[in-house]
Amino acid sequence: MIKDYFVLSVKNLKHRGLRSWLTLLGILIGVGAVVALISLGDGLQAAVASQFGVSSTDLITVQAGGINYGPPGSGAVIPLTTDDLTQIKNLPSVKAAIGRDIVPVKASFNQKLVFTYATNIPSGSDRQFVYSQINAQAISGRLLKDGDIGKIVIGYNFYTDSNGFGKAVIPGNTIVIQNKSFQVVGILARQGSFIFDNVIYMNQNDLDSISNYGNKIDTIAIEPASKDLMNRTVSDVENLLLRLRNVKKDAENFQISTPEASLNQVKQIINGVQIFIAIVASISIFIGAIGIVNTMYTSVLERRKDIGIMKSIGATNFQIFIQFFIESSLLGLVGGIIGIIFGEFIAIFGIIGINSLIGGHLPITINLGLIFGVLIGSFLIGGAAGIVPALNAANQNPVEVLRDE
Repeated sequence: MIKDYFVLSVKNLKHRGLRSWLTLLGILIGVGAVVALISLGDGLQAAVASQFGVSSTDLITVQAGGINYGPPGSGAVIPLTTDDLTQIKNLPSVKAAIGRDIVPVKASFNQKLVFTYATNIPSGSDRQFVYSQINAQAISGRLLKDGDIGKIVIGYNFYTDSNGFGKAVIPGNTIVIQNKSFQVVGILARQGSFIFDNVIYMNQNDLDSISNYGNKIDTIAIEPASKDLMNRTVSDVENLLLRLRNVKKDAENFQISTPEASLNQVKQIINGVQIFIAIVASISIFIGAIGIVNTMYTSVLERRKDIGIMKSIGATNFQIFIQFFIESSLLGLVGGIIGIIFGEFIAIFGIIGINSLIGGHLPITINLGLIFGVLIGSFLIGGAAGIVPALNAANQNPVEVLRDE
């Protein structure tokens, strides 16, 4: 019986042709916007996460506060120092701590000059700590070792023709950095990060030879003794720096953060944007629902004679109601299906665009839960929009209808 209702509904919708398609437009646009937005939002969150360039959310980062016109921690009023690093390493709740400098440099290769950043790789066990945190792997050549002098490893983007040098840099090439020559010994595998794919890596002594940092440090990366001690480690580091820098709480001239906390802030912003645009998209869906109401009312008027005949040969009010209710529900469902396809195409091309922009490998995924929910929602919206017209059709008086005709 239900199958007959659906078959008849499909025939009626086909008969209305262009009007049915125009009715679908509002639902289609709204659903497409919601699906594309949520899918792109998930991809954008993954892209932002990749930009932090760390493989773990258990890393604490400290940088000096104050005036800053360059990389994190640079240009601070009171910079961090090697003494701060030594004191932090001695805290019982700290497993490891390293200082990182990010130095703006000019690099020359192939008779072309580019401005980029160089960062230090510490020696000993700290070297492995850095390599594990940035998930360093050489796609060509090798990584830096203790004792390397005048040698560098470069981020993946230097390995491409669009690096500003006019041609790709390969192991064995020489790059002049701050008027000093360095031999490239390795290329890092792509990280999908604006930061680490565009940085030159060199041992600490080499970085010191082209900069005047002295005992200053841009940032300090800290690994807690255990995951359970994350909050305690943050508290211990904060109290230590308050004492060393002779400042009071709530007047700190330094910042302590974790990737997890920073990611949560970014996710909150993205979620807020998603909610806002979803509200705007819901306006389109509401307009589409009004279109369904209008179409179904018109259909009732056009088919008054059919309704009269159906009732005169025994059709009940409920059967008439169900017929028109299913038709309106199908309008919403078809609009939802087309909207999902439209939205997923936008999301797929958006993810491809994000990967192209950041050089990443974000996977293209299809949220089956979202699709299922949207299908049910669009069906129910169409049905709800058709309730009043369906009731109007069911309450038609067959005698009056046939007499008027």
